[in-house]
Amino acid sequence: QVQLVESGGGLVQAGGSLRLSCAASGSIFSINAMGWYRQAPGKQRELVATITSGGSTNYQDSAKGRFTISKGNAKNTVYLQMNSLKPEDTAVYYCKAEIVVPLLSPLPHDYWGQGTQVTVSS
Repeated sequence: QVQLVESGGGLVQAGGSLRLSCAASGSIFSINAMGWYRQAPGKQRELVATITSGGSTNYQDSAKGRFTISKGNAKNTVYLQMNSLKPEDTAVYYCKAEIVVPLLSPLPHDYWGQGTQVTVSS
């Protein structure tokens, strides 16, 4: 069983900052990549940022220069530092991890967290 738990969401004024955290736990052999996605009301879920086990990062264009994804010192954790937040960043933010589970499959499977609400007021 694998669990991803997010934290750090909340209400912030435009221009403010938030840091989201995600910790994966359970029967994990390895994690290929972790990332953050978001879904605003009435819209499809979209990629915000990802980071591989080797440290390579990828960002959605709107996140470049404002958001930073990083791996934590604690194993299997990832952070999303969000600065200069805008009202259009309002969404539920989800953590996703590509995880290889022992005895399940040699291939990685996607696991998702429950989501954390980020609301940016104007």
